[in-house]
Amino acid sequence: MILLQKAIEFEKRSMARMTTSDRVLASREAKSLVLKINEIYKKTKDPKLMDIMKLVTIKKKKIDKRLKGLAPGII
Repeated sequence: MILLQKAIEFEKRSMARMTTSDRVLASREAKSLVLKINEIYKKTKDPKLMDIMKLVTIKKKKIDKRLKGLAPGII
């Protein structure tokens, strides 16, 4: 499936030297990938799809954390 290849490629992509706009685009792409994979997962219940969704979600959380910065009071 092309969708799974895109998800795996996204997960392996380097986050080094990303601009803020690149991070925003990557975050949106991750959200889109997870939602599309989730639709397929609902029908098939394939555990491999869940694993891929988890990997993409972890990467998205890292990107979002970098976008938002540290929350006040955590330091």
